[in-house]
Amino acid sequence: MILNKETAQKTAELLLQINAIKLEPQNPFTWASGWKSPIYCDNRITLSYPIIRNFLRENMANQIENLYGKPDIIAGVATGAIGIGALVADYLNVPFCYIRPEAKKHGRQNKIEGYIEERQNVVVVEDLISTGKSSLLAVEALKEANVNVKGMIAIFTYGFSIADKNFEDAQVNLNTLSDYTNLLMLAEKSNFISSKEVEVLSKWREDPANWKQ
Repeated sequence: MILNKETAQKTAELLLQINAIKLEPQNPFTWASGWKSPIYCDNRITLSYPIIRNFLRENMANQIENLYGKPDIIAGVATGAIGIGALVADYLNVPFCYIRPEAKKHGRQNKIEGYIEERQNVVVVEDLISTGKSSLLAVEALKEANVNVKGMIAIFTYGFSIADKNFEDAQVNLNTLSDYTNLLMLAEKSNFISSKEVEVLSKWREDPANWKQ
């Protein structure tokens, strides 16, 4: 869910500006899953731009407080959301931890890194939502630690229907600063892409697994 259209459009503008999001319908990317995609998103790039990362952390922090009040702790999903999660926690002046995709094979074999207590109120921070699978595995790890997961906030989501279903089935609230719809609106309005390219990009989201150029 998007809470503020102005923020959504500004976020999309900033991500395009620094090539954190690349739109190349004529020269598709190949994801790790094997999907062909006219879009590639790497929000970790935002950490290299102080003005942009501060915009993201402040808007994420404000959205968290508006939705859930001040949490006891912020949890970032490794590895993409460790940086922005720590920035949000710092802005809110609350503790931070992060969740590995799987437990370490050595040492204490932690899956959750950082100090966390049972029954604490936790908000999870993500950088990007595709199918939501890895994000929800992080939520599952937190629930196994007997904490209260209030919800998740991410910088950007592709808005896949499978992700909506996964979050609904898991009963996890998801909110994002921006999404695919606002990205396409902004990109077309600013002449970053043509109306024909918007059609191609819109069609891809309908069935990304089987999309062909």
